[in-house]
Amino acid sequence: MSNTHSILIERCRKGDEKAMMRIYDLYCQGMFQVACRYLNDEDAKDAIQDSFLKAFTKLEFYTEQFSFGSWLKRIVINQCIDALKKNKVEFIESSQVQLTTLTDLDDWMFESSITKAQIIEVIDQLPLKFQVVVKLYLIEGFDHEEIASILNIPVKTSRTHLFRGKKILREQLKPFYDEARY
Repeated sequence: MSNTHSILIERCRKGDEKAMMRIYDLYCQGMFQVACRYLNDEDAKDAIQDSFLKAFTKLEFYTEQFSFGSWLKRIVINQCIDALKKNKVEFIESSQVQLTTLTDLDDWMFESSITKAQIIEVIDQLPLKFQVVVKLYLIEGFDHEEIASILNIPVKTSRTHLFRGKKILREQLKPFYDEARY
C-alpha cells in the first residue's frame, strides 16, 4: 500500500471525515461494480453505503497484510450476500449429491468464439443460489472454504452449487457453440 494510502487510512481511523470521503471516492465505483454482480443497481447502491459505513466503523480490524481494496471488497460481497438472504435466497442444499459426480469442477474451458460478455450474461440468468457461488468462485476468485464461510454453508454445498451452476451454464451456452459453427 502506498504511503499516502496508509496515511489516509490512519486519518480515517481517527475519524477524519475528509479522509473518509477521499477513500470513498477512490473505491466507490469499483465496489459498486462488484455489488452490481449480485444485486440490482438500487440495492447495490444501498449495499455500498452500508459497506462503507461498516468499513469505517471496523477499521481497527483492518491490517495491511491485505490491500484495503481487497478487505473492502470482502465487506461489499458480504453485504450483498446479506441483502440476498434478506430477500429469502436459500443457499442450503436440500438434496445430497455424491462428491464423486463433481469431477470436472476445475474445467472452465469454453469455446473460444464465446465472449466473456456472453458467459456473464448467461451466469446472470442462473438460479440465484448457483449464480452467487459461480460468481464468487469464477469472478471473485474465492475457494470453496471461503465461499462456505461467506454464505455460511457447508463446503460440500458450495461445490454442489458450483457444479450445478456450471452444468446449467454449459447447457445454456450450447446455442452459442452452434452459432459459431455456421
